[in-house]
Amino acid sequence: MGQTKSRDNEGKQLTVCLSRVWPWVAIIGVIIAAAVIRGRLLSVPFERDEGEYAYIAQQMLKGIPPYVSAYSMKLPGIYVVYALIMTLFGQTHTGIHLGLLIFNAATIFVVFLLAKKLFGSIAAVAAGGVYAVLSITSGVTGLWANAEHFVVLPALVGLLLICNSNGKTGYVRLLIAGLLFGLAFIIKQHGVMFAIFGALYLLYSGLRQEPIPWLKVIISQIIFNAMVLLPFVAVCLFYWFYGTFDKFWFWTFTYAREYAAVIPMDYARELFAYQAKMMYYEGFPIWFLSVFGFFAVVVMKRYRRLAALAAGFFIFSFLAVCPGFYFRNHYFIFLLPAAAILAGVGIAVIDGLYAGTTPMPLRLAITGTIGLIVIGYTLYDQRECLFELSPEDVCRRVYSVNPFPESLQIAEFIRGNTRPDATIAVIGSEPQICFYSGRRSATKYIYTYPLMEPQPYAMQMQEEMIAQIETANPEFVVFVNVSMSWLARPGSVKKIFEWFDSYLLVRYEIVGIADILGNRPTIWRWNNQAAQYTPVSSAFVAVLKRRQ
Repeated sequence: MGQTKSRDNEGKQLTVCLSRVWPWVAIIGVIIAAAVIRGRLLSVPFERDEGEYAYIAQQMLKGIPPYVSAYSMKLPGIYVVYALIMTLFGQTHTGIHLGLLIFNAATIFVVFLLAKKLFGSIAAVAAGGVYAVLSITSGVTGLWANAEHFVVLPALVGLLLICNSNGKTGYVRLLIAGLLFGLAFIIKQHGVMFAIFGALYLLYSGLRQEPIPWLKVIISQIIFNAMVLLPFVAVCLFYWFYGTFDKFWFWTFTYAREYAAVIPMDYARELFAYQAKMMYYEGFPIWFLSVFGFFAVVVMKRYRRLAALAAGFFIFSFLAVCPGFYFRNHYFIFLLPAAAILAGVGIAVIDGLYAGTTPMPLRLAITGTIGLIVIGYTLYDQRECLFELSPEDVCRRVYSVNPFPESLQIAEFIRGNTRPDATIAVIGSEPQICFYSGRRSATKYIYTYPLMEPQPYAMQMQEEMIAQIETANPEFVVFVNVSMSWLARPGSVKKIFEWFDSYLLVRYEIVGIADILGNRPTIWRWNNQAAQYTPVSSAFVAVLKRRQ
């Protein structure tokens, strides 16, 4: 009899130990697996947003702040993040992607912690696994270090600090959480949605207490919102004292407001439908689980106390995707943590169906198998990009004829034929060429999209870009004849193209051509061969050298 009780106690102890240990072992396995996949593709070439962030960060490390080195409508937090990564891992695209790998691993872990705190271990491991997979898919261009990856991490840590079941949050936590939400905002303006959600959730939590502690609710709101504003106020003061506040404000708010008003509602619906359809086909079992989890949180009694938090987080995450109605694929990274947590809830609900009748090891095996099947579908759908193709081929598969792989070779040619203090001009939206070459841009317009948009500053911007290039008289000019580098419209101002034909082609000679053929290898011509070559494709990049 005593031996039976002893065996029963040992079995209970083993079960308790297993229940405590397995979630941590599982999430470490998820993080390692995600790192291995990303590690194979660290050398994937930059896309143009990465090129922008890296070039401006490169100039920051030389002492030239954003909006002085180059114009951009993004707030400066993302450049600071890139500068930190480049300081640690070097000024290369591989180093930046290594930094992304580490940020992604941290985000997976925080998604796990948040889901565990709210919904338990089963939901937590599933949520971490789902986020790891969704955040690496081509549907959200997850392999590239877009700003959205760096926004969600501080926002999630901030949310983790303020979500307490008793509705009470200490002032130190409020200070840190508010600061983190503020940092998310200055990394990208869309992050303000997470800060708004944090403030509303704190207010909701305070008003649910009985009796309502009005003084503490008011003080909490003041502390939290003051800390949210602190990073932005610090940025404004920096540019005020630096003497360039007008440029900073124009690009990040005045022009950004015009940019956000360009997309008509009918076209916005088409953009959203296209992107939603692509993401659905890449991982429809996951999205089914997320919808299932959403309804479970709203309907099921055991989750009802968390309905406002989970549903509100999902709604505000979606709102973060929406500003401007551009619905670019990487914007949907904002939605992934909330979707992953709800998918975790879906898995937890399924696990609960047989929780009381199945031994724990068998139950974990069954639930784990279901989770692996759901996640495995997306991995199988993405198998070519994630496991088979080379980094360059992955870039071409995702970004078509955009000259991202070609930028490396073009920059190498420029670097080998100029002094370190030389200037170059890229006529097109390919700032990665400036970064790779390590040469300063002759113009602060490292994007030409604003010049083509139907907004009141387009002509003024073209004239300023032309004047800057003529004044700098750069050694090399790179002309990008790729439609996606311009996004010209029927009504776009075309003065810059007329200037290129009448001014640059007279003063510069063609010394390089990259004729981009998409599914076939790019045709390269240099020096004398370049001058005599006629591109076969409508997508090509020409390198021009200043005539003696």
